[in-house]
Amino acid sequence: MRKLTSKAVSKFLSNTPFRQGNTEVTIDDGITYLKLHGNKIAALFNDGLWISNAGWFSNTTKERLNALPNVKIHQVNWNWFLNGSKWDGKPIYIGKI
Repeated sequence: MRKLTSKAVSKFLSNTPFRQGNTEVTIDDGITYLKLHGNKIAALFNDGLWISNAGWFSNTTKERLNALPNVKIHQVNWNWFLNGSKWDGKPIYIGKI
């Protein structure tokens, strides 16, 4: 895992704004977002963690998401799998963290 990914996810989980390179953590109306190239790929709500690939099946998106708790994404023949199930990248609730 890249240092940038580790740092960004740490800031995301602690609800602390952060920006470095193409990765940003913002807080809007009490919701913390992890963004990649301006696209929201994760959100922390009161009810838990939601993720999305924002339409980008890139290695960087996958790396950032895999650094989050309870998220395991792997790829087989261009298909993404989230925690063992095929995933189309659309927003999905991961659960409480």
